[in-house]
Amino acid sequence: MADTEHYVRDDVRGFLDMLEAMGGKGVEEVGAQEGREQMRAMGALAEAEPRAMAVQKDLACPGLAGPIPLRFYDPRAEREPGPCVLFFHGGGFVIGDLEVYNALCTEIAHHLDLPVVSVDYRLAPEHPFPAAPDDCEAAARWLASSPAELGREITGLVITGDSAGGNLTIVTTNQLTNEPADVPVIVQAPIYPVASDLSQHRSLAMFAEGFLLTGAAMAWFTSQYGGDASDPRHTPMVGDCADTPPTVVCTAGLDPLRDSGREYAAHLVQLGTETVFLEFPGIVHGFTTLRKAIPSGQKDLEAFLDAVKLMVERYR
Repeated sequence: MADTEHYVRDDVRGFLDMLEAMGGKGVEEVGAQEGREQMRAMGALAEAEPRAMAVQKDLACPGLAGPIPLRFYDPRAEREPGPCVLFFHGGGFVIGDLEVYNALCTEIAHHLDLPVVSVDYRLAPEHPFPAAPDDCEAAARWLASSPAELGREITGLVITGDSAGGNLTIVTTNQLTNEPADVPVIVQAPIYPVASDLSQHRSLAMFAEGFLLTGAAMAWFTSQYGGDASDPRHTPMVGDCADTPPTVVCTAGLDPLRDSGREYAAHLVQLGTETVFLEFPGIVHGFTTLRKAIPSGQKDLEAFLDAVKLMVERYR
């Protein structure tokens, strides 16, 4: 595998060829509502089956604009005091929901043997920046208070999410580092995150077409979300990332966002943050919710979660 830059796994190639044969329009052409339906349809077609959970229920927590829908998972019916995972879904701040990410959240809960709370934050364009970070921070502070609805005492937060949710992971962790909640963030684990200005990244040019997430879709998501790129709650690397808790970052080798994750991990290393960086070659953005269509992504997800588990055990 000499040329890892352009290496494409066989199952990834098969999936991309299938999508090309199916045709279809990009989210930037069909708009937010149809884009949300497309993502749900893709999940039904391409995602693995959810794991069985001892507890799975829908909840809500208070937010600045009203109740924020949540989904709570736990592979155990009862649990001693300990950490809880807070999950923020991807979808460019415009698409994605609790259902699309249901199977992934059960996988995280199963593999880490921890409770998970998934957040259905408000989406653009109906609710542009800063609605999403407002909701995610409110959910984090609520979870840190060990709310009675969970029936568990929470001793620390493990914050994770993919893509836009990776951005919200970093933003929320930074907010709770600057203004602590009732319990600390012990580990953050952004998955192929948007952490910095993408426009100058080589990976955006290299993988702008033909690798699921396109440059056109990214530009459209950015315009729908709005906000100021100089605001650290929008682009977290422009802010102070000092004192960041232990971090696990993963990227996909064929992802327009690849270099943003690389840049963020390198930045944390320079700051002295304990950091694990994993890049999975030959696979596309979104693989964590495409594990039926791209079976090799399951091992990548497990490697990522193994690293998170190791970090949690060190700091819980």
